[in-house]
Formats: sequence, C-alpha cells, structure tokens
Amino acid sequence: MITKIVNQLFYFYYILIILRIFLSWIQTIDWTQQPFNWLRSITDPFLNIFRGIIPPIGGVLDISPILAIILLQIMQGLVVGLLSGIGL
Repeated sequence: MITKIVNQLFYFYYILIILRIFLSWIQTIDWTQQPFNWLRSITDPFLNIFRGIIPPIGGVLDISPILAIILLQIMQGLVVGLLSGIGL
C-alpha cells in the first residue's frame, strides 16, 4: 500500500515537471499568476539543482528537466524497490 502511494507521488511529480516543460514554451504565460506560480514553486527547487550544474545553453535551451527526470526515475526505482523489498 505505501509502496503504491510513493510510486504514484513520484509519477505525479514527473507529470508536473513535464507540464512545466510544455508551459515554458508558451511565451505569454505570466508565471506570477496562479496556477502557474504554484507549478513553478513546486518544480523549480528540484530543477534549480540541475540548472546550477548545467546552465541553459545559449541562455535559451534548458536541459535541466532532462537530468531532473532521469534522476527522478532513478530515485523512484530505488525507493519503490526498497519499499517493496521490505514488504511495504
């Protein structure tokens, strides 16, 4: 039961990051307005870790979400695997 919930939380966060990527392509979005501000406040702390490692290429192309998604999937596999291994 706990394993399934944790797995779903990882999946939900993954979807939020994908949504953030797609919305970032729309130039007219005001990120200070809701619900965009909420989405940014949820996803950017994790994405900023990778933006600090690899800044946007040419100031335009941000590949930090790719790295974030890869790490998120690795973390999901490890955490969910550990939880299912101990029977939760």
